[in-house]
Amino acid sequence: MSESKNTIEVRVERTIPASSAEVFDGWLDPKVPGNPWNKADKLILDPQVDGMFYWNFSGTPHFGRFTEVQRPAKISHTWMSPNTAGLESTVVITFQQKEQGTLMTLVHSGLPDSDAGRSHEKGWNYFLSAFPEQFAKK
Repeated sequence: MSESKNTIEVRVERTIPASSAEVFDGWLDPKVPGNPWNKADKLILDPQVDGMFYWNFSGTPHFGRFTEVQRPAKISHTWMSPNTAGLESTVVITFQQKEQGTLMTLVHSGLPDSDAGRSHEKGWNYFLSAFPEQFAKK
């Protein structure tokens, strides 16, 4: 986690044993366990540039707008919730093909430097710990 003036950035990385296209598609598919969309109590998801999402998880609403969708390399979207204190933050996810699979890097920037803002590190680690399990070789 790095900090700037009154905001913080959370960075989480995982290497996933699958192609970047498979990982990219899996991240945007609400039917795939381990991604945040799969855990939604209520979900509206339109993953294209200027498409919106509304994600309600454990009673907490989250919403944003997709700003970049470049299959299979990158997804970028805004992110707001009660935990961002009304600030529009940014989530950028990159998918880089490596010999052993795909390096998935999630950077969430513009979060408030508060307990609620810092809680995003725990949240993203939760999802990025469970998500790779969907791609384990059987």
